[in-house]
Amino acid sequence: MSRDPSLFLNRETSLLAFHRRVLAQAQDDRVPLLERLRFMCISCTNLDEFYEVRVASIRHQVNFLASKPWPDGRTAADVLAAIRTEALSLVREQYQTWNQELKPKLSAQGINFLMRDEWNAKQRRWLQGYFNDELMPVLSPLGLDPAHPFPRILNKSLNVAVALKGKDAFGREADLALVRAPRSLPRLVRLPKEISNGTHDVVLLSTILQDFVDDLFPGMKVKGVYPFRVTRNSELWVDEFDVENLAHALRDELLDRGFARAVRLEITDSCPRALGQYLLEHFELSEDDMFRVNGPVNLNRVGAVYDLVDRPDLKYQAFKPRIQAPKVGNVFDMVREQDVLLHHPFDSFSTVVDLLKTAAHDPDVLAIKQTLYRTGRKSVLVDYLIEAARAGKDVTVIVELRARFDEEANIDLANRLQEAGVQVVYGVVGYKTHAKMLLIVRRENGKLRRYVHLGTGNYHQGTSSVYTDIGLITADTDIGEDVHKLFQQLSGLSQAIKLKQVLHSPFTLHKQLIHKIDREAKNARAGKGGKILARMNALSEPQVIDALYRASEAGVEVVLFVRGICVLRPGVPGVSDNIRVYSIVGRFLEHSRVCYFYNNGREELYASSADWMERNLLNRVETCFPILDSSLRQRVFNETLENYLADNTQAWRLQSDGSYVRVEAGDDMPHAAQSALLARIAG
Repeated sequence: MSRDPSLFLNRETSLLAFHRRVLAQAQDDRVPLLERLRFMCISCTNLDEFYEVRVASIRHQVNFLASKPWPDGRTAADVLAAIRTEALSLVREQYQTWNQELKPKLSAQGINFLMRDEWNAKQRRWLQGYFNDELMPVLSPLGLDPAHPFPRILNKSLNVAVALKGKDAFGREADLALVRAPRSLPRLVRLPKEISNGTHDVVLLSTILQDFVDDLFPGMKVKGVYPFRVTRNSELWVDEFDVENLAHALRDELLDRGFARAVRLEITDSCPRALGQYLLEHFELSEDDMFRVNGPVNLNRVGAVYDLVDRPDLKYQAFKPRIQAPKVGNVFDMVREQDVLLHHPFDSFSTVVDLLKTAAHDPDVLAIKQTLYRTGRKSVLVDYLIEAARAGKDVTVIVELRARFDEEANIDLANRLQEAGVQVVYGVVGYKTHAKMLLIVRRENGKLRRYVHLGTGNYHQGTSSVYTDIGLITADTDIGEDVHKLFQQLSGLSQAIKLKQVLHSPFTLHKQLIHKIDREAKNARAGKGGKILARMNALSEPQVIDALYRASEAGVEVVLFVRGICVLRPGVPGVSDNIRVYSIVGRFLEHSRVCYFYNNGREELYASSADWMERNLLNRVETCFPILDSSLRQRVFNETLENYLADNTQAWRLQSDGSYVRVEAGDDMPHAAQSALLARIAG
């Protein structure tokens, strides 16, 4: 049973607090300038997704479902009101950061975002030519009248409302027209050097459109030009129990995703009230759903300048990750000798790629099984799976079609694999397959041997260079047998299975986490000491939080590194005095899930694909695997827990009121956990 609601923080406001910590990176002078710009843009896109998913889901509950209160006791209406307050504050801070800090500092470095009133005569002539030659041919202005009703507006697309006066060639009275910014053109236009004032002069496409939009309405008077953007619900509602083909059902849903119910309207602060009200009425939104902004409504688009200009001095220093490769023989020889631990991005993902490449071409490999959640549209891992299938190996891939925002890519991926002869399975109805597993079956000396890769992150080469994750490659017999049984359970039909080493959702992981937490409490009450250290992206499962409170009351030292959502309230007298919660926000996105239990000196350490959330522990297929090798276990402890506990540069500590306070070095030597790992592992 959950405790008093006052012991729980709110899930949604906790997530918004994380987005604010991301924005704080954009305000930190210690971060390179162009990286600060990227952090600001990430905070913008994070807020977009928050509205597309979380706000849309809560609205759906309010409108169509009888929703129960949040663990903190708030109703859905209460939560929406709190979100409105926090989101308004965050958006104001984003635009202040852009207008008052980043834009002027970029200008001082010769990177100028030129506004309309800053163009000189030569620049205006060049931009007029760009509009005529590049922009106007792809624009389709739409005058609104009974024959031309309000068009369907695509999710997050930039549109311009143009207030007009006059009559057109057919004698129709003009009032309002809409122009959609073309998605096929770059959002930033760079001026030629010969007409630039700085080293890099750029103009937003939306600014060009606003200035020359008159040319689209010859003979009319343009009274005002007002960009706007609407954010829509991006959740896909497919009843998996009532469809014959999940892939086809998802494909049909994807066709309408961009035009689902609106949840937010962004307009410039100069937009007349009457026009704003008109747009709200059309999108069936209220005043609380409108954000008036002091700047471009598509603020995240300014981030395109990061790749447009060559200024390595304004970016993070490049690094080369460590490559763990066999000194002799191949990757199978290396793994037979000892388990291989990979700590990304400091260790290269190329070791995983090499493992699959070797397996695809090795005549002794009989079978390959893998789960794929997010891979990217062009993945060399998928190429090797296809090569393996074409080489006659038995290849089975569990493709999770319902990976949010990757559904279309995963459907295409599944089709491509099937065409090559790969056996593709879509997982289990009602349970997302979020586990990261790769199993290779190889014949050695007349016997079959299993090689396994388990990870906390996706099989995605792009994210492996910017997310922190733990991966383990092992030939351990018990783990190999466990993973074999998991694949059998996913691709076939079987009763609940008993595993020797691996914990898995939705069966054993939740129960075992609570058991291990309660065991620490029992040991602490018996005077044997107790200690729990854990890292995750989110913590919200009430029963696990109750267990952590019991452990704290028993005297167990609990240290949690929770990147984003945390509804546990630390520092409550008599309940959570012994719990500390930190959030690390730095160059890389913290994504590792690791948990350590002192266990009266018989230490246990696990890495996992699961966060400590209800969906991960009870409604998904997840794995939590032990680090059995003592030297590797110590390495994971040192690098992912002890190292982060010493961070006094990028760490934020959660207070009992739900706020976060940045940890300061004071008189101590500054220590940034990610930087320390870069220096130690990647040199």
